[in-house]
Parts: sequence; structure tokens; C-alpha cells
Amino acid sequence: MSAVPPASERIQPRRLFAFIIMVFGMFMSILDIQIVSASLSDIQAGLSASSSEISWVQTAYLIAEVIAIPLSGFLSRALGTRMLFAISAFGFTVSSLLCGFATSIEQMILWRALQGFLGAGMIPTVFASAYLIFPRTKFHIVAPIIGLVATLAPTVGPTVGGYITDLMSWHWLFFINIVPGIGITVGVLALVDFDQPNLALLDRFDWWGLLFMAGFLGSLEYVLEEGPQYEWLQDTSVAVCAAVCFVAAIAFFWRVLTAEEPIVDLYAFSNRNFAVGSTLQFCIGIGLYGLTYIYPRYLAEVRGYSALMIGETVFVSGATMFLVAPLIGRLMQKVDLRYMICFGLVVFALGSWQMTWITRDYDFYELLVPQILRGIGMMCAMVPTNNIALATLAPERVKNASGLYNLMRNLGGAVGLAVINQVLNERTDLHISRLQDRVGWGNTTAVETLNNFTQRLQGMGDATLMAMKQLSQLVHRQAVVMGYGDAFFLLALFYLALSVLILFVNKPPSLQGGGGDAH
Repeated sequence: MSAVPPASERIQPRRLFAFIIMVFGMFMSILDIQIVSASLSDIQAGLSASSSEISWVQTAYLIAEVIAIPLSGFLSRALGTRMLFAISAFGFTVSSLLCGFATSIEQMILWRALQGFLGAGMIPTVFASAYLIFPRTKFHIVAPIIGLVATLAPTVGPTVGGYITDLMSWHWLFFINIVPGIGITVGVLALVDFDQPNLALLDRFDWWGLLFMAGFLGSLEYVLEEGPQYEWLQDTSVAVCAAVCFVAAIAFFWRVLTAEEPIVDLYAFSNRNFAVGSTLQFCIGIGLYGLTYIYPRYLAEVRGYSALMIGETVFVSGATMFLVAPLIGRLMQKVDLRYMICFGLVVFALGSWQMTWITRDYDFYELLVPQILRGIGMMCAMVPTNNIALATLAPERVKNASGLYNLMRNLGGAVGLAVINQVLNERTDLHISRLQDRVGWGNTTAVETLNNFTQRLQGMGDATLMAMKQLSQLVHRQAVVMGYGDAFFLLALFYLALSVLILFVNKPPSLQGGGGDAH
């Protein structure tokens, strides 16, 4: 007679279906960070926006999201998972509709901020639900699912956005959310029954804590986003936001450590596993969002690719992640999670290292292996890290901790983008200076190239001046490519060093068997 699994080990079909619906909501929310990245030029033309204004289509979303993510822990306890997720999904859907109908850049920025703020609640709520409703013996199935969504969504964002913009128009980057958003809202209201709301908590909502947190995280995101292109504190707006960030940070930490019902509970970091996992998540966020940014930028800036061509090229990483996810779940049952993370970081570093030899001729096939390695490395590092951080927390701490954990990934991404932009700017300037010193009349190759350009441009005006201009553009493009190589080299060194540090972490608990702090 076959043994029947104990009640605590069974997964109710209703709850499983509800969780899958929630995962789709989380996918949409994370996808929309990057879905516009390959189509910003189309949106800019459609809204008659300037080059400095159009970047706010992404910045507004990121700032609003980074404020809302840690807030979700408190709201989930007060409103319950069902109500919070339904409000987030419905609000995200309505603001997507408004984004699609925007007729000016000001409207777009406002609705994108609303979209990011309301949609953010779905991300940590899914993480928390996964570790609350499933028994410990099923984590090897659940963890790859949420890990895959968290890594796949930003990776395929440019691909999806490129296809939609090419086939229809940029408006459909937002209209595409309407039908799924309504379905997710209805499905969550009908099926989710994971917990009960505690509305009494709303009476003790810490408005001062929210104000300080918004000032701290919002201004920090702005400084990291705008700093590299405006010489950091030399720009007035960046300097003012840096000052606001510093003051608000002090006020925020004082408030959350002294308030009776803090808006976020930082004591979750006293759990060693959670603190280590969150630090790793921060570092993984640097590579996840950094490379999702740097590959499309190279393809657009150096190769001159369209949004659709960029999407088709960077899809390789997403496809790799999708194929590797089931294998990760099996390995988590048999292999020490530290070794899996270490392997993932080394593979990621190897993929970045291969890109240090980048030239202006790098195309789909030259980017193929580095992107495959990136996909494997990300999944091997991300999924076990989720388990180290959240799997052993007590149930009452999971909701709040999930908000902090997801915040760390987003902050890592913001820091990564700031560092990468700074490296690209500084190293490109340095390489331009060095190349210009070498491209003189004493350099036979430079003289031959200039003569070839001059001969080719004969009869088209001032051939010599035009040839000099072309040579200057050639030097600039080569300097830009060398800057990309330096950025990849920095990422490779960072993740190689991080992989060594993993070995000094205490062995995390096994996924085999029941029990544990959380169950």
C-alpha cells in the first residue's frame, strides 16, 4: 500500500493555481522595468520629448518601485495577501492604460511612477507567499519558478518590447498589460486565501516613516541614475538629492529603530542567513540589471541595431535561463547551495571575461556563448540565494523580510548601472585621449586610412575635412568599444572575487525533509 504524504506536505490545487496567477503578476511588474528600454527612441519621437526627459520613463518607474517594495511587507500584514495583490494588479493595469494614452512626456512620467508604485507590491508578495504556503520539501520546485521569473523578466524585457514596438507601436508596450492585469486581479480575488488581514495595523501606520523612507530611497535612486551623466555632485539637482538622501537616511533609520510599529522591520538582518542572502542578492542585482543594460546599449550605440534586432540578439540569455531552471531545482536537493552559488558566480564571471575582447564587429554569434554563460550563471546564483535568505525565517518575519530582500536586488541594480555608466564615461574619455595621441602624422596606418577616406570622398566638397571627420568618428567608436571591454572586465573581476567569498559562508540548511524555522 503506497504511503500517503502527511497533510502538511500536500499542496492544495486551489493554492497552487492561485500562486501561478500571482507569479504572472510579478512577471508583468518586473518585465515593465525593461520593456521600454529598447523602444525609448520611439516613445521620445511619439511624445516629442528631449533626450534628457525620455530617460525619466524608466527612472520614474524605478524610483516609485524602490519606495513601494519595502512598504509591501507592512501592507501585506495589514490588508492580507489577497487584498494587497488585487489592489496592486488592478492599479498596475489602470496606470498601464493611462501610460498608453499619454500625449505628453509629463503625463507619461506621472503614469509610469504610478505604475511602478502600484505594481511593486506584487513582487515581494509572491516571494513571501512561496515560502509561507508551500512545505519545505517543495521548495526545490517553487524556488526555481520565482528565481526564473525574477531573472527572466528583466532579461527578456528588451526582446518583448522590441517585438511589440516593431509589430504595432510603442503604445502597445502598455496596452498589452490590460487583459492579463484584469485576469490576474479577478483570479487573485477569487482564489487567494493564504492569510487574514489585520486592519488594526493601519491605525498605527507610520506616516513619518513612509516620508523618510521615500526621501531616502527616492533621492538615492535619482543620484545613482542621474549622477554618472551629470558629473555627480557638480550638478545642482544631484547634489541637492544627495543631501536629501543623507538627511532622510538618518531620519529613516532613527524612525524604524524607535517606532512602535515601524514601516519596515530591519531586525530581519539579525538573522545571519537572511543578511548573507540579502548581500548576495544586492551583488547579483548588479550583474542582472547591469548586463541587461549594457548589451542593448552596445548593440544600439556601436552596431546601430533597431529595437527588434536588439531583442532578437539578447533573447539568448532568457532562453538559457528557461531551459536551466528545472535542472537547478534538482541540483538544490543534492548539492550544497554554497557550491551552486559559487559555480554560478564563476560562470557569470567567465561570460563577462569573454566580452573583454569585444570589438565593433561583435554580432549575434560572438555574443552567443557569453550570453549562454550569463544565463546559466544567473540562475545558479539567484535561486539558491533565495532559499538561503528566506527559507528558514519564522513565518511572521517572511512578509517584511521579502520586501527588504527584493529591495536589495533593485538597489544592487541601481548601483550597478551607476558604476557601469561611470566606467563607460571615464574609460571612453581616456581611450579617446590615448588614441588621439597615437593617431598623428607619424602613424603610417592613420595616414593611410586618412588618405583612403580622402580619395573616397573626392568630388563631395572639402574631401580632406570630411575625411578628418570620419577618422575622428572611427577613433571615437573604437574608444567606446574599448570602454565596454573595460566594463566587462570589471564585472568579471567582481564576480570572481565574490565567488571566493561564498566559500566562507556557513553551510545553509538542507532542503531535504521537513522542519526548519519556517514550518
